[in-house]
Amino acid sequence: MIGRSLRAFAVACVLTASTSMASEQPELAAAIVEQPRPFGYVVGDLLTQRVLLEAAGRRVEVAQLPALGRVGIWFERRSARTESRPDGRRWLSIEYQVINAPQALRTIRLPAWELKTKSPAPLLRVAEWPISVGPLTRASPDSAPAETPSSGGEAVAAPEHVILRPDRDAPLVPTAPIRQSEMLWSSALGVTLIAWLAWLLWRNQAEVARMPFARAVREIRHTDDRAPEAWQALHRAFDRTAGRVVQPQSLPFLFTHAPYLAPLRAPIEAFYAQSSERFFGSGLPAEPISIHALCRDLRRLEKRNAR
Repeated sequence: MIGRSLRAFAVACVLTASTSMASEQPELAAAIVEQPRPFGYVVGDLLTQRVLLEAAGRRVEVAQLPALGRVGIWFERRSARTESRPDGRRWLSIEYQVINAPQALRTIRLPAWELKTKSPAPLLRVAEWPISVGPLTRASPDSAPAETPSSGGEAVAAPEHVILRPDRDAPLVPTAPIRQSEMLWSSALGVTLIAWLAWLLWRNQAEVARMPFARAVREIRHTDDRAPEAWQALHRAFDRTAGRVVQPQSLPFLFTHAPYLAPLRAPIEAFYAQSSERFFGSGLPAEPISIHALCRDLRRLEKRNAR
């Protein structure tokens, strides 16, 4: 009976000690980590591992930074510092350096480690991470096949069995400034076109008001060739062009003052001869000159001369 009691007491003590040790063991939580790229390193290269200082959505405080110095045979931990980002999150940034060179391309692993945090936050566990390290010199042709990490991080024979990595997504370009610039320049172009059209209309109106034959074309637009108003309007245009009253006897002065009218000298002389017959003689001939056609031809010469 005494022996059984002693054994039961011993078992109870062991269970109590185990429960106490389990309660004292800190809780672990998987850390959110930004790992370095898993390929393309040689001896001397630096790589950075970043750990988000949060657990279960809550910010944690670092109780002790990881120790600096050599970590295994491949890495040396050079620095550890906390940094904040614009979104307000805090990260622990750890910088490693590759300190050994392999004989051929091979996969090594960044060791797992635990980040000590202030109570009551759990410890953050950082998982190991595979990377490929190459030699500084090219291997000889008869050397053993190199190893390279596959898309899952494991080593496979190279080169015929290498699993290609997926393409990286192209970065998104912010289009809002581009759209704003397009709207701005489109508006500027529209305003410029409207201003140019308004200037063109104003210039045409100014030419009509300023140039004698342009005004005559406008005045006789709704009149007949035989109407006296049409003949009088063309006479006024010749007078304004010469700067004086033009008679059949003074036509040489008109061609001297406005030499660009010389190509129509014969029709102009015919107009003055028929005009004298109409207003001071027997009247219009059987086939009078076309006032509208002559006025349009004179307007073309006038416009060409004004350019």
